Amino acid sequence: MYQMTPKEIVQELDKYIIGQDEAKKSVAIALRNRYRRSLLSEKMREEITPKNILMMGPTGCGKTEIARRLAKLMDAPFVKVEATKFTEVGYVGRDVDSMVRDLVEASIRITKQAMLEEKYSIADEIVEEKIIEAIIPGQKKAASSKNRGPFDFILGNSGYLSQKEEYEQQQQQKEQTENAGMDTDLAREQVRQQLREGLLEEQYIEIQVTDAPKANNLDLGNEGMSIAIGNIFGDMAPKKMKNKKVKVKDARKILREEEAQNLIDMDQVTDDALQNAEQNGIIFIDEIDKIASGSGYRSGADVSREGVQRDILPIVEGSVINTKHGPVKTDHILFIGAGAFHTAKPTDLIPELQGRFPIRVELENLDKETFVKILTVPENALLKQHKALLETEGIEIEFTEEAIDEIATMAFLMNEQTENIGARRLHTILEKLLEDISFNIPDMEEEKIVIDQDYVKEKFAEKIHPEDIDRYIL
Repeated sequence: MYQMTPKEIVQELDKYIIGQDEAKKSVAIALRNRYRRSLLSEKMREEITPKNILMMGPTGCGKTEIARRLAKLMDAPFVKVEATKFTEVGYVGRDVDSMVRDLVEASIRITKQAMLEEKYSIADEIVEEKIIEAIIPGQKKAASSKNRGPFDFILGNSGYLSQKEEYEQQQQQKEQTENAGMDTDLAREQVRQQLREGLLEEQYIEIQVTDAPKANNLDLGNEGMSIAIGNIFGDMAPKKMKNKKVKVKDARKILREEEAQNLIDMDQVTDDALQNAEQNGIIFIDEIDKIASGSGYRSGADVSREGVQRDILPIVEGSVINTKHGPVKTDHILFIGAGAFHTAKPTDLIPELQGRFPIRVELENLDKETFVKILTVPENALLKQHKALLETEGIEIEFTEEAIDEIATMAFLMNEQTENIGARRLHTILEKLLEDISFNIPDMEEEKIVIDQDYVKEKFAEKIHPEDIDRYIL
């Protein structure tokens, strides 16, 4: 994915997000610069810091979605935090470091999953052997029950055995074992074949799994560190095993995860994850306008807001944060700030923080045409989602072009008349529109329902009155 040009990144984002071309362009360039930086020499690489982005636009216009899709596209560690969360702690705000700790946890999850994927093919072979062993126990298990006691070599069942008798008995046992071994191998091959053909998926077998004790976490307050009491001496004691009776298909999942887990090196995972978080991490700070306080003398809550800005500043500037997996440098983490900036302006942020967000992007308000596209164009468009949900119960639903146009008009007018909540208004409208159909599905006889313009108008006749619309016509 790192080889993608900025244009290709924008095209990929276009599949999910309509409009906001300026914002997409900025994040695509920021991402490409990361790739360019990775090609430089070690000395030069350290000097180049990412250019953080500040997005301004009303709620529901796609700020968070752009950042989230971007992280998904690059498989980069991503974390979203609300800046207002830190005002609750008080303007001392020691909890601000938690955003970096969350990023490290996200990075460890991604890195561990990637390593597990690599080990699954080896784990699958081990799992197959274990399942066959559970269905047809091997010779060792069968023979172990017949083992003789400690003094059997002196005293047989009927007293003392002569050397000749001893030898004959051994030969007899050897022959029996060889014959049984051949039978077992044949049976195992048959079971292996049946397993691969998926014929034994529903059969119950008994497997041995590690009995992991439930960890009791002892949280050490604001430092974000926690100790699992159960695990302090966990590495010293041998692992406990327990027997579990499950179906073959479930056993395969359980054993696969366990075996893959045993094959990966957790120290390596932690090292790679910390490196990934430092070099590729994206932290999205939402509601950043809520911690901006205007100029002039301030007291009370505004002092708290400015305090939070001062606490966020060293993290954005670049500092070392201690996490339970090790120290993390924040110099090369990409920060994306976002806010509606209705009441505050970006210039109301403290100058040092403004300087750390050099790229400013204004997102446009959504109009009727954009709403029509949001309903129909993206890969997982809203109308496609609702159709798919109702199809699960055998009801096919179809929206006429006029109905789609009417829904977009309704969304636009409602945003104008009441609060502007952007594209989220479409969710509200569609839920209301399909409420009766969803509720009555089990008793419905029709298999196909066509939703036209009249149906939409009828549903929202009480919500939007013509006189309300007149007020907005100058």
